[in-house]
Amino acid sequence: MPLYLSRFSYTPETWARLISHPEDRAEAARSYIESVGGKLHGFWYAFGTHDGYNLWEAPDNVSMAAVALAISGGGALSSFETTALLTIDETLAALRTAERVRYRAPGE
Repeated sequence: MPLYLSRFSYTPETWARLISHPEDRAEAARSYIESVGGKLHGFWYAFGTHDGYNLWEAPDNVSMAAVALAISGGGALSSFETTALLTIDETLAALRTAERVRYRAPGE
């Protein structure tokens, strides 16, 4: 199954709720991805541009998109971005295929 890396940031209101009532949000994330047949591989909080990161496994892009849409629509996040991750073999296949793409730079 494909892997996906998500970056998220909470709203100030969400942080205030978590300060008042701390909870392990990894359990919620696990239930979201499992509802579409996927798996949560990791959930981390961080300093910096994003408040946290998730590593997910999902059956396909539609399943991951459904989870991302449901989470984004919940209103607790100020941002949510997901990146599909490629395996080494997928990247090698893309590199081999790229040779057949006849790219032309603008103006050439």
